[in-house]
Amino acid sequence: MTERHELPERYDIAGTLAQLSLGRHDPCARWVDGVYWLAARTPEGPGSLALRAAGRFLHIEAYGAGAGWLAERADAIAGLRDDVTGFADLAKAHPLVARLAREFAGLRLPATRLAWPRLLRAVCEQKVTGTEAYRAYAAIVRRFSAKAPGPVDNLWLPPEPDTIAGTPYYEFHPLGLEQRRADTLRRVAAQAGRLERRPDSAALTAHLLTIRGIGPWTAAETAAVVFGDPDAVSVGDFHLPNFVCYALAGEPRGTDARMLELLAPFAGQRGRVCHLIEVSGIGAPKYGPRMPIRSFKTF
Repeated sequence: MTERHELPERYDIAGTLAQLSLGRHDPCARWVDGVYWLAARTPEGPGSLALRAAGRFLHIEAYGAGAGWLAERADAIAGLRDDVTGFADLAKAHPLVARLAREFAGLRLPATRLAWPRLLRAVCEQKVTGTEAYRAYAAIVRRFSAKAPGPVDNLWLPPEPDTIAGTPYYEFHPLGLEQRRADTLRRVAAQAGRLERRPDSAALTAHLLTIRGIGPWTAAETAAVVFGDPDAVSVGDFHLPNFVCYALAGEPRGTDARMLELLAPFAGQRGRVCHLIEVSGIGAPKYGPRMPIRSFKTF
């Protein structure tokens, strides 16, 4: 199945789709010869989606039983349904945000409508470094899943939620997931079907916060990608308050409360502002040992 969609001016496919992968070697989502491949378990079955920008168009190919479902939503997955109307005017509330809005005008927020794969990643990322998270995530995918349909050999489907929910916690330990995160992942997997049916970001967030082991950080990280929520702020992130407070107020150390205070003028787009600050590379001065940027998330 092949289709194409017209691209907005200055569209940044690499920066946009980077939000869907855990590193360059994500087994379920990766670049291969200039094409971005995403493997997914859809309501219609497993599938893989290939996205390639050429000229003014996004070219789409899809494979497997879930090909139709993925192709129908490919433009949203690529961030093309992300509505940035009015953001440039809102960004004028702060000169730095206004500059970042211009410099990263081609960056969009993807919306996959697939909660389970993002939750799998997010739970693996809780309270550990980025390297530890990737190792556990990749090991779980390869241990409990299968190759994705399509022509790419090294592309894997996310594991079936029922498989994860029914696996005893101790089987995750050799893969790099201790009991706390393993139990959280199993609880999430047991509710994956209900989570996938939540109609919007608010409903998904509310449901997630009822699950033991899931807190505001995991809920926001998930809603941001599942629904492309531009207002989802990852409260509880180890580094983000420092980045935001330094960028917006010149304060080298910040708290969640101070971060939210500084983001208040951007209500409705607070998550987008955070993302722009992160991708810009602006970081607070470091005191003490260097730490990985995506490390030590809360729940």
